[in-house]
Amino acid sequence: MEGSRGFRISDADRERAAQRLHTAMAEGRISFAELDERLAVVYAARYAEELEPPLADLPPEHPAASGLAVRPPSTPAPAAAPTAWQPAPPTGPAPVVLKSGMGDVKRNGAWQVPPVLEVQSTMGNAVLDFTRALLPQQVVELRLKLGAGTAKLLLPDGATADVDGVAAGMGSVKCKVPAGPQPGQLHLVVRGKVSMGDVVVRYPYEIGRFRF
Repeated sequence: MEGSRGFRISDADRERAAQRLHTAMAEGRISFAELDERLAVVYAARYAEELEPPLADLPPEHPAASGLAVRPPSTPAPAAAPTAWQPAPPTGPAPVVLKSGMGDVKRNGAWQVPPVLEVQSTMGNAVLDFTRALLPQQVVELRLKLGAGTAKLLLPDGATADVDGVAAGMGSVKCKVPAGPQPGQLHLVVRGKVSMGDVVVRYPYEIGRFRF
């Protein structure tokens, strides 16, 4: 029964846990490879207890500001009661959201790429060209929420992408670039849902001097 496993979590709970992992990577506590492994667990979680393992060895995001009270040596400290994991308030950057109803979402040229980008479209396609984009950071998280549209993601040579967190309903997910992050190269972490379209991640094709 579901009651024996605790309460079900929401998308917001998963996003807060994912942000904690991104913060841990930025602090040097976990590696890129560990980030990918733990994010896969977080986005697959349905119950609160399933979010505990990927966060178990990380310190709290909001430690108490006050100092610890000093106990006399003769007074034993009480045993800490086990507590269920509770999502901390998000502290990382909020996602930049691109929305469209029936139109397409397109970005190309020298556009500024935020650390977290969310694309929402009901019936339109999403075409994001990162080949000449301005990338202040090496790891970019892309969240897709598409209805009947298709997402085409063009990456610069040498870039990598993790698409394990994408759920495609009646479509498919095709990644034609390596999955493992490489030092000094863009690593795109793609998460989210596509109901009736495809997700394609690839390098640009080149014919003569033209790339598309």
